[in-house]
Amino acid sequence: MNLLKSLSIVALMSISSLAAAGQKSAVANFNVIPMPSSVEIDEKGHPFVIDKDTKIVWYADLEKEAKMLQGYIEDATGLKLPLSTEPQKGAITLAVNPTVKKGAEGYRMKVCGCGISIASQTTAGVFYGIQTLRKALPIGEKKKKVEVPAATIEDSPRFAYRGAHLDVCRHFFNADSVKIYIDMLAMHNINRFHWHISEDQGWRIEIKKYPRLTEVGGTRPATVIGHNSGRYDGKPHSGFFTQEQAREIVQYAADRHITVIPEIDLPGHMQAALAAYPELGCTGGPYHVWQKWGVSDEVLCAGNPNTLTFIKDVLDEITQIFPSQYIHIGGDECPKKRWKSCPKCQAKMAELGFTDSGKRKPEERMQGYIMQEAEHFLASKGRKVIGWDEILEGGLGPDVTIHSWRGIDGAVQAARQGHDAILSPTSHMYFDYYQSKDKDSEPDAIGGYLPVEKVYSFNPIPSELTADEAKHIIGVQANVWTEYIPTFKQVQYMALPRFAALCEVQWCAQDQRDYAQFLQRLPRLAALYRLCGYNYAKHVVK
Repeated sequence: MNLLKSLSIVALMSISSLAAAGQKSAVANFNVIPMPSSVEIDEKGHPFVIDKDTKIVWYADLEKEAKMLQGYIEDATGLKLPLSTEPQKGAITLAVNPTVKKGAEGYRMKVCGCGISIASQTTAGVFYGIQTLRKALPIGEKKKKVEVPAATIEDSPRFAYRGAHLDVCRHFFNADSVKIYIDMLAMHNINRFHWHISEDQGWRIEIKKYPRLTEVGGTRPATVIGHNSGRYDGKPHSGFFTQEQAREIVQYAADRHITVIPEIDLPGHMQAALAAYPELGCTGGPYHVWQKWGVSDEVLCAGNPNTLTFIKDVLDEITQIFPSQYIHIGGDECPKKRWKSCPKCQAKMAELGFTDSGKRKPEERMQGYIMQEAEHFLASKGRKVIGWDEILEGGLGPDVTIHSWRGIDGAVQAARQGHDAILSPTSHMYFDYYQSKDKDSEPDAIGGYLPVEKVYSFNPIPSELTADEAKHIIGVQANVWTEYIPTFKQVQYMALPRFAALCEVQWCAQDQRDYAQFLQRLPRLAALYRLCGYNYAKHVVK
């Protein structure tokens, strides 16, 4: 059955069932975001009725998922369903089933009068089926019964890497806020949390071998007012995560099938680290944690042998906190000004034979040397590197993944060289940009204009790539940089509902997406935002 036709039937069934029930029961609706690949409504089938006696039956390793579904249903309907591991009819059943041929994160949901089953090859796939059921539930007054239309849903994601980023360095957000952010990602089927935890304006992760990184680098004495106005607020801005807190967040995310990818940005964006350890800079300081926005000229000294020791020591502790396959090592916006005038850097470049001949300048090759040293160290720990697209300028090892942010060219170049790539172009994926042209009515932002419709319009596969090259595009990610986002409520406002558009870009096939239809489904998701207490922008949905 055609997907749009199926959706229309779901809507009609909702209306007719409500009328027949005299509003005594509510009806679920599979007009959800992201839209499943296939929704087949059984027009002759009996709906399944969820009431207080309905049990959630779980098998194998699905206890956590069952408890989450229990919480979701109670929040939406007021019905707290009992849990069980005993097979029975008239239940919502969660199972890992290797015969479900929808890939590792795909799932199959079947609804009939005798129950609901959600099955997948993996616990992650079951979790995404749970999210679909959660978002189909009616939200409003507490219900005694909920009818779920008879249906078969089969679904799987377009991309394996579905990311969202949060910068906690420019403005710090505590562990509770980060967990709420992770809940927001889970609601949108996002499975990678890129956590930006080091920056010129603040170092936010405890490194036991270098305690001054947080003791000194975790506090800036003041913050510039507005867009580098030259005026400062005079208020210290502090905060960092202990390693214990970070591990707790990693586990919280893992429970929701989200991998935390930490970013230690190097060799630039390191002024907070230099404030703590000035001997690692080219001039020796003194340095201070940066109080304004932009790109600092102060970077790690490439000619100081202690710099590589520092990088490896920090990354060693990062790998002990974060079990992710990937570690993000930045590499963006690294000014070479200090290296050009630093005797130690110039001597090191001469030692390595980096001259002005060839396509790359010596300083670019020097950055490549540092990034490759970091890459080799992480490889020795069984990890892989992600870096911003500037690292293409300095030469790459074979297993580096490129994070293309300055447009799509970096991803194209990477794919043609055989490197995997993630797309985060500023044009479509920078959620610190304004959502309206009426800037006076919006919170202050860094600039740009990125409405929901433009996010939704993004096709992550560059047209100039061949089919084989396109296989290297492993996913899409939105970034939330926080220079002008001082509160977590504003983080939510900048992310929502743009996350809704993002998740369909990440999850749905290109030919399945339709913006007008997306807008029709968005109010259901907005109701869930309100239920969760999320602050969201209301330009396209109330």
